[in-house]
Amino acid sequence: MIHFPSIDPTIFSVSIFGFELALRWYALSYIVGFIFALQIMKYYIRRRFLWLEANPPFDNEQADALLTFLIIGVIVGGRLGYVLFYNFNFYAQNLGDILRVWDGGMAFHGGFLGVTLAGLYFFRFNKINTLSGADLVALAAPPGLFLGRLANFVNAELWGRSTTLPWGVVFPGERAQNCPGIIEGFCARHPTQLYEALLEGLVLFVLLIYLVKLGALKKPGIVLGFFVFFYGLARYFVEFFRVPDPQFFSGMNPYGFAFRIGDFGLTMGQTLSLPMIVFGLTLITIKLIWSRDP
Repeated sequence: MIHFPSIDPTIFSVSIFGFELALRWYALSYIVGFIFALQIMKYYIRRRFLWLEANPPFDNEQADALLTFLIIGVIVGGRLGYVLFYNFNFYAQNLGDILRVWDGGMAFHGGFLGVTLAGLYFFRFNKINTLSGADLVALAAPPGLFLGRLANFVNAELWGRSTTLPWGVVFPGERAQNCPGIIEGFCARHPTQLYEALLEGLVLFVLLIYLVKLGALKKPGIVLGFFVFFYGLARYFVEFFRVPDPQFFSGMNPYGFAFRIGDFGLTMGQTLSLPMIVFGLTLITIKLIWSRDP
C-alpha cells in the first residue's frame, strides 16, 4: 500500500481585515484548465486545413468570448448538478448553502450540461456551426479534466473502495479509514481520482488528437461524439471502484446505489453516464454511416 503524501490542499492564504483569502490546488486546476482549453482551441483554429472546407467554426476573438460563457456554464452547471443529483434533500432545507461553493460540491455531469447550454447559446447567437464548435470545445476539455482529478486526489476526496492491490492508497480521515473487516492497521483504497485523471484526461485527449489527425474535424460531430461516449464509458467503469457520496448509504443500501432493483443497482455517476454513452454512440454512428459530409 501507499501512504497518502503530505500535500496541503491550500497553496497559500492571506488574512485581510480578519477575512482569509486562500488559493487552493482545486481552484488552480480550474484556472489552468481553462487557460489550456483556450490555447488548444486557438491552436486548432490556426490549422485551417484540418477543417471542412478549411473553415474553422470561429476565430481567436470569438474563442476568447466563448471562454467566458464556458466558465459560467461549468461553475453554475457543476454546482446545480451537485445540488440536484447528489444532495437535493440537504439543499432543499438549506437553500442559502447552495451559494457556498467554497465548501465543495461540484458535479461533472452538471458542469457538462451547463457548458452545453452555454455553448448552444453562444453558437446560435454568433451563427456558428454547432457541431463544429462543439468538436473544438470537446477537443480542448480533457487537460482540464486531468488537472481537476489530480486536484481531487490532493484534496483526498472521491476515493475508491478498499483494496489489497499494491497501488492502494491510505487516505487520511476517519471515513476513509472506516473499512469493514479491517480491525487493525491501515485501510488502503483505490485511488479512483487517478484512474479518472488517466482515462478521462490523458487517454481521452490522446484519442481525440489521433482522430483529428485522421480527419475527424471534417466530419462535424465525430470528435464530440467520441468525447461524450468515451467519458461516459470511462466514468461508468471507474464507478465500480469509487465510493459514492455518504448520503447514498444506508443500512438497506450498503453499496450506495442511487437506483436499485434487488441485488443490482447503479450509482448516481453510472446513472448519469448512461445517457452520455448512448448519445455519443448514436452521434458517432450517424456521422460515420449516414453522414454525407466528406
